[in-house]
Amino acid sequence: MNLPVAIQAKAGKTRKIEKLVGDTLLIHLTILRQVSANKFILMKIENLKNWIEYWKQLQTVLLEPKVDEAALEASLREARKKMPLPVLWLLGKTQAGKTSIIRALTGNEAAEIGNGFQPCTRYSRFYDCPGDMPVVRFLDTRGLGEVAYDPSEDIHYCESQAHLLLAVMKVADMHQEPVLEVLRTVRQRHPEWPLLMVQTGLHELYPADGKHVCPWPFGDDPLPNTIPAELCRAVLAQRAAAEKLFGITSAHWVAVDLTLPEDGFEPPDYGLAALWQAIESLLPLGLQHQLTSEREVRDLYARTAHQHIVGYSLTAAGLGALPVVDLVAVSTVQAKLLHGLAVLYGQRWDKRTISEFLGLVGAGIASGYLVRMVGRSITKLIPYVGQTVGSVWGASASGATTYALGKASVYFFSRRKDGLNVDPDMLRRIYAEALENGASLLKERLGGK
Repeated sequence: MNLPVAIQAKAGKTRKIEKLVGDTLLIHLTILRQVSANKFILMKIENLKNWIEYWKQLQTVLLEPKVDEAALEASLREARKKMPLPVLWLLGKTQAGKTSIIRALTGNEAAEIGNGFQPCTRYSRFYDCPGDMPVVRFLDTRGLGEVAYDPSEDIHYCESQAHLLLAVMKVADMHQEPVLEVLRTVRQRHPEWPLLMVQTGLHELYPADGKHVCPWPFGDDPLPNTIPAELCRAVLAQRAAAEKLFGITSAHWVAVDLTLPEDGFEPPDYGLAALWQAIESLLPLGLQHQLTSEREVRDLYARTAHQHIVGYSLTAAGLGALPVVDLVAVSTVQAKLLHGLAVLYGQRWDKRTISEFLGLVGAGIASGYLVRMVGRSITKLIPYVGQTVGSVWGASASGATTYALGKASVYFFSRRKDGLNVDPDMLRRIYAEALENGASLLKERLGGK
């Protein structure tokens, strides 16, 4: 007896669903068979040996550093392709306040920034933060309004990199045509690039004995009358002059006043929170967390260490994302980080200190670290799945464990610097918490994968 049409259709859909489920199970079974039957894969898994030997690998790199520098550099070059360095391109006339912005965003002293700049084109120089394993690169274009500037080299330099344009204008300087001319050229070629206009030097237009208007009012529309009249007119005039800039999206505006404590303006980082908010909205990579650490951290050593830890963790994540992971390279990056942190805290990093640190870290943490490394490597060897999920897992595992090792070592070194005993339980707790925080931080950089 023939079934009604509706029942036939329903039965057809049911068969399709059953076939889909069956096919899916078949695919999973096929992958498992491939993993268990493929001699090449078995050989690769056997090469992983076990977690104890990989923990010994890190010990070996730490205690007996014998590294092929050329091979390591080649691995690092490939890793950086997986984790491209974000570039913040600062355009502005001389004395507009670009260096003050970099100092405020990174927390570094002006002298260190000045010494750290390196030339990269005829007109520009860059500053990597931190210098050895950077989290971010600032590109500073010099001489706008003073020399004939052709932005083509700088545009080409930025084209292959993640970036954000920061046009810096001192609010008291109404002659901003040289900056606007460059912005027109850049936006015509790349209208999709986000643009942040930063107005600086607000206090120069304050009345005598004037102070910052609190709370920060420059995000309101219209601007409130609490802002001094002369300053308000200048802010609006600069914004009006830039209204016709070409681009897919409109420019974002932030007004800041970044001064030294001795200048007498409170707070000296006026508008910095709004600047960070704008940067995070236009370039959502979690840079604020990567550069500034936890808000409660006020110690200069800890803030400096944090940037180095993040830089090395991102590099290790890049190595972990490669199709074939060089565990020696990952361990070497971690060893370099620990050595650098020891130097920062003024501690000797010899075999005795290294053995003490590894002993305090403990086998429990060691096993967890290596299980992640081995598990990630095995996942990468599964056909199809391993090339996608495995690469993301590899990046996260390599980066997060590097972050955790770095944070644990900061506690270790800071206690030794102050002549205090190291609590093994506290050390392990710090490692466990940092492992989660490191994974969260890398998730931001990896785009939530």
